[in-house]
Amino acid sequence: MNRDLTVGKPELVLWKFCLPLFGSIVFQQLYNIADSLVAGKFVGENALAAVGNSYEITLIFIAFAFGCNIGCSVIVSQLFGAKRYGDLKTAVYTTLISSAVICGFLMVFGFVFCDGFLGLINTPDNIFNDSKLYLDIYIWGLPFLFFYNIATGIFSALGDSRTPFIFLACSSTANIFMDIWFVKSFNMGVSGVAWATFICQGISCVFAIVVVFKRLAEVNTDDKVKVFSKDILKKIAIIAVPSILQQSFISVGNIIIQSIINSYGSGVIAGYSASVKLNNLVITSFTTLGNGVSNYTAQNVGAGKLKRIKDGFKAGVKMVWIICIPIVFLYMLFAKKLIVFFVNSPSETALHTGMMFLHILVPFYFVISVKLVADGILRGAGLMNNFMISTFTDLIMRVILAKAFSNLIGATGIWLAWPIGWSIAMVMSVIFYHNGPWKEKKDIL
Repeated sequence: MNRDLTVGKPELVLWKFCLPLFGSIVFQQLYNIADSLVAGKFVGENALAAVGNSYEITLIFIAFAFGCNIGCSVIVSQLFGAKRYGDLKTAVYTTLISSAVICGFLMVFGFVFCDGFLGLINTPDNIFNDSKLYLDIYIWGLPFLFFYNIATGIFSALGDSRTPFIFLACSSTANIFMDIWFVKSFNMGVSGVAWATFICQGISCVFAIVVVFKRLAEVNTDDKVKVFSKDILKKIAIIAVPSILQQSFISVGNIIIQSIINSYGSGVIAGYSASVKLNNLVITSFTTLGNGVSNYTAQNVGAGKLKRIKDGFKAGVKMVWIICIPIVFLYMLFAKKLIVFFVNSPSETALHTGMMFLHILVPFYFVISVKLVADGILRGAGLMNNFMISTFTDLIMRVILAKAFSNLIGATGIWLAWPIGWSIAMVMSVIFYHNGPWKEKKDIL
């Protein structure tokens, strides 16, 4: 069901639209959590370390898929808000074609440089082969990753957050059972974890694309729709490229940080792998809520209703803080049990690492969530320069401080870099938001 986000009380509109998105990303993260959980529980600590180690490299591919999602979603939202349905369809087709080309290049790149990346991040010998095996299978599934992300971006742009939630709920639940089935019944180890994800994501992708085309067929247009438009591609690229760069540089930064972590051995890697999955569940959830704010902003920009953007920011911050409270409580009080959930009889090093990571980062979820709401508005309004400045500041600070602090106080110093980078970047994003075009009611489009 398509939904107009330019009418109704902003707070109520955002809650109805964003809660299914929040549920969707929880299930999306279950893919990676299930992989780590099954690897750690049924294969061993080294398998958990291998999956976690590979995950940092997969984030590069996810960055491109995310960028295509955001670029398409923002432009389609603006066109939907402006009721330019012919251009809306062209934007979808243009995104699908250009994304297929990008995906093809990334697959070749991944297969050629997979070994080099693993060596670059100082992957220990005892987990190198499993890390490579996981990555090779993951790369074969990139088309599913790309087109599924684009489909969810289109649904969100049309104000429909329930459909992707249903797809993800079904596929993620199936993935958990298939992970266990492949690993326990067929003794496939890390490869079983990877193939289970490949199959479940592939099925959900096919169904999502079918529903997208069915939904587009229901949108009536007067003129013949172009299959490809350079002008629309340029508009999509203005949003997508900075988003890809943002996510890519974050991934590169994470890889650099992972290389620092890897120098401390597989025990620290395993503890970090478990805790960072829990952290990514939260951060990705807030990012997705920020994407929902982007769709809300883009539709209202398209409709020329700039006053609603200010109301949307206030409602967005209120929403993420309400969600923050139980998460912070859970992670702070039950960090040990959550880490043990991933690994049977974890080493003392792994357990200490995971708990320390969570205890340092969790209180600052209130900070990073505000930044991601402000970023959502900047992105939805097409203010990508400001968005990138705050994001890169966060990344650069975290990488530099992680290296410096680790030299001074060991692995714990790496985790201290996160809240410092988050806090500085949050202040910058909020300042950029307050100085946005809606301050003087300027025309954005």
